[in-house]
Amino acid sequence: MTNERNCVLANGCRSAGTSACNRQCPHFIALHGATGNGGRSAAAGLPREYRLTTLANSPARTSQPAVYKSVENYVKTFERQFEQTEGYIEPADRIKSLYLFSANSGTGKTTTATALLNEWLRVHYSGSLKRGQQPLQRPAYFLDVNEWQTEFNLATMTNDEDGLADFRRKMTLAMSAPFAVLDDVGVRDCTPAFRGYLHAIVNARVTNQLPTVYTSNIALGRLSDVFGEKRLADRIGDLCWVSEFEGESKRGLRR
Repeated sequence: MTNERNCVLANGCRSAGTSACNRQCPHFIALHGATGNGGRSAAAGLPREYRLTTLANSPARTSQPAVYKSVENYVKTFERQFEQTEGYIEPADRIKSLYLFSANSGTGKTTTATALLNEWLRVHYSGSLKRGQQPLQRPAYFLDVNEWQTEFNLATMTNDEDGLADFRRKMTLAMSAPFAVLDDVGVRDCTPAFRGYLHAIVNARVTNQLPTVYTSNIALGRLSDVFGEKRLADRIGDLCWVSEFEGESKRGLRR
């Protein structure tokens, strides 16, 4: 039997907590794969340790009560994805972006961001079926920007064409996914070339009115200092709520 800790569909699922709630459930397989490490969760690029994280079971929930009250309200806007059609959407009606910030690492920003991505997967999958629609195979995407920058640096230094192809693949996915997490934005200086690629992602998402969750140890108002320009920072801040995490790092304390 599965529970709210090992299926992101448990919140709102009529089978949750019953004998029908198991890893043979076709909906569990659709979200997590037959082994629990595949499906739409894996297609979203989520690291394995976060594929079953939700707002309900997030270890950051107890230490960040104000943030979680805010993000729970944010998740309520996810139903709007079914109301929004092609064309211009008034700013007041859009699903906003979110900037999760703390001066310290290890306060739960990435955990919270991945929980939000899983909540999007849940709302998209369940809502699509209720409306007689086929759920997308990749309705959301997670990009570790710091890791992506390292991959870019290594591929360019070694003239690794395969590495550059994978870099571009991730870029394309991050540009077009209906919902995305850009984790660790602005953690270090970057070359003009890399900054241009990151700007392309952000600009595509803002232009196409696609909600994005950013995490960073840099305050939104200081991002321009890291990037060496205001243009990218301004695009990230467009229709974006800021939520600040408090406290010291909790890494190494998980049980």
